[in-house]
Amino acid sequence: MSNDNERITRLEETIAYQAKTIEELSDQLAEQWAVVEQVRTKLDRLTERFLSLEEQSLDAPAITRPPHY
Repeated sequence: MSNDNERITRLEETIAYQAKTIEELSDQLAEQWAVVEQVRTKLDRLTERFLSLEEQSLDAPAITRPPHY
């Protein structure tokens, strides 16, 4: 009977450790997801800015040689 109690105790300890590990991993995943969302937002803003700058550069006059050449 003592052997069974020790076995149950070890199983309970293992389950408690695994539950703690899962909770920590879940917290880390939530933090990483927040970072991914921030990076995605910044990338979207930079893409919009780049496209607007690209459009502005298309409207600029063509570079030509000065008349004294």
